[in-house]
This record gives sequence, structure tokens and C-alpha cells, in this order.
Amino acid sequence: MPLTFELDPMFSPALRDGITALWADVTNAGGAVGFVPPVTAEEVRPDLLKHLVAIEQGRTRLLVGRDEDGEVAATAFLTLNDHRLLRHWLWLYTVMVHPRHQGKGYGRDLMAATADAARSIEGIEAIRLTCRGGTGADRFYGACGYKEVGRIPGGIRVAPGDDRDDIVMLLPLGPGTP
Repeated sequence: MPLTFELDPMFSPALRDGITALWADVTNAGGAVGFVPPVTAEEVRPDLLKHLVAIEQGRTRLLVGRDEDGEVAATAFLTLNDHRLLRHWLWLYTVMVHPRHQGKGYGRDLMAATADAARSIEGIEAIRLTCRGGTGADRFYGACGYKEVGRIPGGIRVAPGDDRDDIVMLLPLGPGTP
């Protein structure tokens, strides 16, 4: 059964806890979402709170995917640019699908829903994201229509002696794009 997506859902303690648990579970399954495993929900919560402040300030939009049981199964945070010269594109952060749902096509569904959400925001012409090299995420995003537009060799330090490329990818939202 496909996920049900909602842009800018009403925030509640249950949603907060669902996103926090998702973030910890994705990290602990090896997902490259800002932490290195092992991580607890308590360690993730301050980063989620930063996203929530940006939502309250109108700088970030939240896309949530729920499974057939209504549980938080996927997220993406769409962050608008404050700078007047960059307002025609947005950043995509913390793209996650719960490990129990991976391999079902939900990641592609999330990326399509994200592109639809971005298209619904007046003036947005493209989505930018970064991903950690060595994880295969760049191949996944490429299959979703994103193009690599930059790479910083060793820009991400996962651990001493384990530096990864910081890969910048772009999805134009014009006609004919996914």
C-alpha cells in the first residue's frame, strides 16, 4: 500500500515523536541523515527542534509520509532561501524513509511528492540537496531526476580517517522534469 503524503501537517507531540523515532531508526540502519550510528531519539531531538523553529518562522515546509497504520514513515524538509538572489530555488533536507519500508518504491514516491510540493510554492524553480558520498544516495537521487552540480572532496567527516565527498545535486522543476 502506498504512503499518504501531507505537506505542512498540524504539528503535535505524536508527530514530533514519530519524526524523532524515524530519524533515529534511519540513522541506526546506516542512513546518512546528519548523524553517525548509534544514536538515540534524545540525541536527534535538538536537530528536529531546529527544523521546527524554521517551520514556525515560515522558512521551512515539512512533508510527511504516513504508512497504512498512520505511522510516520517518511519525511522531507523543504527550506526556502532568505537571500533575495536565491529565492527561486529551495534546499531539501533530512529526506528519510523508515528502514522497514525501504525497497517498496517509497523513496521514489517521497521524491515525487517533494517535487510536487516544491512546485506548489510560488516562485520555486529548482530543488537543491546535498548527500554524503559513498552511500549510493547520489545514484538514487540521480534516478529521481537530480543532476550532480558540485562535489567537495572529503567535505564530510564521518569519523577520523573516514572523510566522504559532499555532493550537491539539483532538480530543475520546469516542464519535463520529474
